[in-house]
Amino acid sequence: MVYMLLGTGFEETEAIAPLDLLRRAGVEVTTVGLNGKIIKGSHGIGIEADIEIGEMDLTDLEMIILPGGLGGVASCRACQSAMDALKFAWDNEKFVAAICAGPTVLADLGITAGMNATCYPGCESGMGSAIMIEDAAVVTDEKLITGTSAGCAVAFGLALVEALKGPEEADRIAQQIVIR
Repeated sequence: MVYMLLGTGFEETEAIAPLDLLRRAGVEVTTVGLNGKIIKGSHGIGIEADIEIGEMDLTDLEMIILPGGLGGVASCRACQSAMDALKFAWDNEKFVAAICAGPTVLADLGITAGMNATCYPGCESGMGSAIMIEDAAVVTDEKLITGTSAGCAVAFGLALVEALKGPEEADRIAQQIVIR
């Protein structure tokens, strides 16, 4: 199971593009509302989450994803269940992925310590002891996948597909959506 955490103020592109690409690849992804079932993104687009945070079952967890958006990141930090789920995933060697300002939440939890990572330009001071890779759209280091921004959401989504389904499936999805 893959869970995508959606808190009020999440960056819509950073959630929807990876979600779409993962589902095209046949990955079962469940969106999780941190602030109820209907979550408004940073640009006022309302998304109906599949479940609310209290309904998560981490027993079959493969990956957990945190889109950015300053509001969404603040919503995650304010939700102890979300923070616990991220830490549980990392401690149990599951994939943990975040994009934009999202990797700073992972840094708060010590997940990025000593790991190669990227984040939204200007958020580097919140990355603790991560080894920052400049000018990268996406950085994968073992089970940690980080992305830079909304403009890198497709590359981030394809990296998630590759992590779960392999490079051939990521290439197939990239061809399907006609990346040029």
